[in-house]
Amino acid sequence: MRKLKLIWDFRGPNASKTAEHHEIHLKEYITIRNLDTNITGFEIINNMQAIAYMVVNEEDMKPVRDALKPHRGQVYKD
Repeated sequence: MRKLKLIWDFRGPNASKTAEHHEIHLKEYITIRNLDTNITGFEIINNMQAIAYMVVNEEDMKPVRDALKPHRGQVYKD
């Protein structure tokens, strides 16, 4: 089964802190919805850009996408 990485982009001087905080909410969503995933994270791209992400099974993507509105997505590679 394919896994998809849903990505939220943050820009500006507080991007890293915002992405780090957003990951907390992604983990909460996984717990509340009892999703079969535990892969989340955040990455600092540079001092003005960061991302938060969640990896979901392809079959779970549409409801998660519609509820959380990620900015983009890509196929997840382990």
